[in-house]
Amino acid sequence: MSNVMQETQQKMRKAWLSVMAKSPEGALTKLFEQETAAPDFEWLRPPEVGSVMVRGRTGGTGAPFNLGEMTVTRCSLKIASGEVGHGYVQGRRKGDAQSAALMDALMQTERAAELQVKVLSPLEDHMAAAQEKRARKAAATKVDFFTMTRGED
Repeated sequence: MSNVMQETQQKMRKAWLSVMAKSPEGALTKLFEQETAAPDFEWLRPPEVGSVMVRGRTGGTGAPFNLGEMTVTRCSLKIASGEVGHGYVQGRRKGDAQSAALMDALMQTERAAELQVKVLSPLEDHMAAAQEKRARKAAATKVDFFTMTRGED
């Protein structure tokens, strides 16, 4: 496999893992269970809750600093056909982490296109709609400040 192809696959995998990691509680599991039957699998690492350090940068470009800790749930599994899936999700959500790991493994099979359409795209649409709703709500409270010229000069 060429390096370009490998890099493309890594970018695609990073994208779908990101969507699943940021998904609202229960949304991924609900969509996954509606659209597909879970394949047989064996645990490599059963779901476990822990925390990760979140780092930030001032202005997005400054020196990194530790912002704080965030709770995450992670797991790893191997489906019967041999693909390994990893699931990391925000919060204490063992079911969502398992669904994310199963989705990750299945996205590496020939079912990727089907699952993209039936699970990931609706999840992305739901998250985008929620983001737009938050943005509209914030915009409604926006206050424009301006300076009026004082006639004292």
